[in-house]
Amino acid sequence: MTSASKKRSKTDQKIMIMNFSTPPSLEEIEAIAQAHLDNIPDELKEFCENLSMEVEEMPDEVLESDLDLDSAFEIFAHYKNGSEISPGIESKLCEEDDKLILFRRPILDYWCETYDDLSQIIRQVIISEIGQQFDFEDDEIEDMTDRHFDYDIDCAEYA
Repeated sequence: MTSASKKRSKTDQKIMIMNFSTPPSLEEIEAIAQAHLDNIPDELKEFCENLSMEVEEMPDEVLESDLDLDSAFEIFAHYKNGSEISPGIESKLCEEDDKLILFRRPILDYWCETYDDLSQIIRQVIISEIGQQFDFEDDEIEDMTDRHFDYDIDCAEYA
């Protein structure tokens, strides 16, 4: 892929995001997210070795309450430590893998509001959530997303 094909105009991005005739399903969002997780920036790879991922429609009321959210649409993803019983409370006996949970509806609402490329929104959410979980600074997270910006994963193939 040439550098020219990596840099697409805003018009190309809008065409790409309009390839979905209906809102992407949980499975389509998960396929896009898994492709990005498989190509996570090098700085985050070591943290993703035993990381599972799932996509849920919305955060549940317990998570919303635990995180003191005003609205369930405030959160796009949640990194759940395998030993975490509830946010901030861990069990020493639990041996589950860590899990990254993406929330479809809040992501889709943001996508509709911004007209940004859905694949890149999902990618940003993944990098940000993992980076924040492992105490990367905001400028480091921004640098990772800027340096690893590409269009290798095209939403059109999931439509």
